[in-house]
Amino acid sequence: MRVTLERQNDAVHFIARTEGGGVVPIDGAPAAGGQGLGARPMELVLTGLGACSGIDVVGILKKQREPLTGMTVTVEGEREQGKEPSLFTRIHVHFAIRGPADDAKVARAVELSMAKYCSVARILEKSATITWSHALEGAPA
Repeated sequence: MRVTLERQNDAVHFIARTEGGGVVPIDGAPAAGGQGLGARPMELVLTGLGACSGIDVVGILKKQREPLTGMTVTVEGEREQGKEPSLFTRIHVHFAIRGPADDAKVARAVELSMAKYCSVARILEKSATITWSHALEGAPA
């Protein structure tokens, strides 16, 4: 796996290009010279967690033939205050699942991803407490 970052300006704006063809604009915090031209690196860490677990959950539910019409994954993280580096200490991942899927199967898919399969979660759990939740939207009454 390889990612290449190319500096774009006289500050700290980069464009990352992945081996698979992805393109990601990245910028630093204003204190580091950032100008809001892309995602900050620690935001990308949370993005990686949300994507990793989201891909897992979709795959697990598809294998179970659970109807899934959409999903939104929201990831919130808290970092250490006054430390360098400032690691994440708490992270919460919320899965909003759309479609008439079975709640117990969704809960199990989320747990399998977060507690077992997601590589990014395995890395982050070494420094942060990771919690998760889910909600069904459009489930039968």
